Amino acid sequence: KQWYQRRVAITAGCNSHLRKLGIHIDSVAQDFRSGVNLVKLLEVISGGEIARLETGKMRIHKVNNVKKALDFVASKGVNLIGIGAEEIVDGNLKMTLGMIWTIILRFAIQDISVEEMSAKEGLLLWCQKKTAPYKNVNVTNFHTSFKDGLAFCALIHRHRPDLIDYNHLRKENAVYNLQYAFEVAEKELDIPIMLDANDIASTMRPDERAIMTYVSSYYHAFASSQQASQAANRICKVLNVNQENETLMEDYEALASGLLEWIEHMIPWIDQMREQRASSISEVKARLEEFRTYRLTVKPPKTEEKRKKYRLRLCVDTTA
Repeated sequence: KQWYQRRVAITAGCNSHLRKLGIHIDSVAQDFRSGVNLVKLLEVISGGEIARLETGKMRIHKVNNVKKALDFVASKGVNLIGIGAEEIVDGNLKMTLGMIWTIILRFAIQDISVEEMSAKEGLLLWCQKKTAPYKNVNVTNFHTSFKDGLAFCALIHRHRPDLIDYNHLRKENAVYNLQYAFEVAEKELDIPIMLDANDIASTMRPDERAIMTYVSSYYHAFASSQQASQAANRICKVLNVNQENETLMEDYEALASGLLEWIEHMIPWIDQMREQRASSISEVKARLEEFRTYRLTVKPPKTEEKRKKYRLRLCVDTTA
């Protein structure tokens, strides 16, 4: 059963990456024999480029294509002990599954990092932290801890509580819980179904690699969603700052314009006060009173407006 679970999960895991190129495989053992799909899978999952493929249909061409894929994996520091191009071309299921698992482990799981733990340990810690608040969930491994389906449901509910009604789930309804999580993940999160609910529930110890492959899809799906959310928040902050800057600039321009108009209005009065001499004591007193009114009543609010204008300009220059 474990081999069956592993084959199903790894096949679905490959398709989750290959579908980005419009490619679908039905058999891990058969559909990687030419090396073409293997190279395509590696390029998608790693983000790298592999040497040009040979287009011939002869065995030598297939072997050379697979060798290019294996050389690429080896260049990333992965030791493919006992796995040769000839076995893959011959359709050796055990060797092919081992190779694909190594690829998934290196490019989809090894880069997972949680609190300085990576790969399997990091993914397990992530599951433990996310499911800690949930009743009847205790993730200690990637086999029996996921048998009843509650851990899968908890992972979904923790990130998307709108998708799972967790309080109505029961530990004894393992098949229902598993199928519920698988269907919600496929429909709402675009995570393909990689496991069989009945098979997982009835197996004493589900295949660890199959569970890890599927759980890693949850990790990457929610990590991408979180990154998108953080990016959206950053964009909103930038837009808000820009809007605030525009408002500040409008206030600054209105204040500056008003002050210029007031200055232009006051210049003739100041020139008149300076150039025309008073002809009598009473006129001197009247001008003094007029200047006193200007100094105590008219000038102070305009001085404050001038200070406000400088503060607005400083704010605009600081946040721009």
